[in-house]
Amino acid sequence: MKLGAITLPNTLFVAPMAGVTDRPFRQLCKRLGAGYAVSEMVTSKRELWNSLKTSRRADHAGEVEPIAVQIAGVDPAQMAEAALYNIDRGAQVIDINMGCPAKKVCNVWAGSALMQDEPLALSIVEAVVAACAPRNVPVTLKMRTGWCEAEKNALRLARAAEGAGIAMLTVHGRTREQGYKGQAEYDTVAAVKAALGIPVVANGDIDSPQKARQVLDYTRADALMIGRAAQGRPWIFREVAHYLATGELLAPPTVREVRAWLLEHLQDHYGLYGEYSGVRSARKHIGWAVRALPGGEDFRARMNLIESCEQQLLAVGEWFDELAAQHERLPLAANDERLELTA
Repeated sequence: MKLGAITLPNTLFVAPMAGVTDRPFRQLCKRLGAGYAVSEMVTSKRELWNSLKTSRRADHAGEVEPIAVQIAGVDPAQMAEAALYNIDRGAQVIDINMGCPAKKVCNVWAGSALMQDEPLALSIVEAVVAACAPRNVPVTLKMRTGWCEAEKNALRLARAAEGAGIAMLTVHGRTREQGYKGQAEYDTVAAVKAALGIPVVANGDIDSPQKARQVLDYTRADALMIGRAAQGRPWIFREVAHYLATGELLAPPTVREVRAWLLEHLQDHYGLYGEYSGVRSARKHIGWAVRALPGGEDFRARMNLIESCEQQLLAVGEWFDELAAQHERLPLAANDERLELTA
């Protein structure tokens, strides 16, 4: 699959998630089978570019290519400027956020709120595409099915975006009103795929290899984007890739493998965030990794009291050593039951 001049390693993508898909997490997912990962959203407001949060999100030092950055905002000129700002810092793909359902984003009419104002949404697309074209940087778009059940306009907006030069489109199968509740639906994704000539990516509730196969067959999408299911289980990408290629389920990773991946991820995480922020922001990643494992909840409660990166790393290593003494491979969580598609 090609995106502009970029050839993607595969068609399994990591969804952009604020507070989650930082550079260390994207690196981990790419190492474990993802072919493409989009950054946390970067604001289009120039006055915030020098903030610590934005500077970290714009840090791509050592990141495996391709480097894709998502930008968010409501002003076409600011969004175009933000695209160039991120290209100057290594972005090879610019993604426009029209999918975030968070209130603090939608309350300023950014994210999925833009789907309520199609002329403005299209103006943003046109401005960003025009800014990126001289740099030969493709522009992609992530959206929802619409603002609410009564206002599903993804197909209409997708056609307009393709006409304005979008290179690839991702559709999360929920409205903004749903947030992350209920089940994703894939009829809208299928309709967008059938209508467009550019690659279309299916997103929403893809949480197992079997579900990945079903969504691909149902929507005929060109690629899949996985978000929350990769939290604590970043090897889902290699599991899905193996299943799509062979029709067989890959054996769970060994406990020793997961221990090594997590410890390496934590060291990378501390390197980006430093001691004070690193030990605190790492807690959610550790919590996700152990939540479904025997004794995981008790360990998470104890781990959340640790204030040192060194002690946190040591505690995680020792906990997985104890788990390895009981299990060679990671104990399976009962999470493969939600295989029904919602039409």
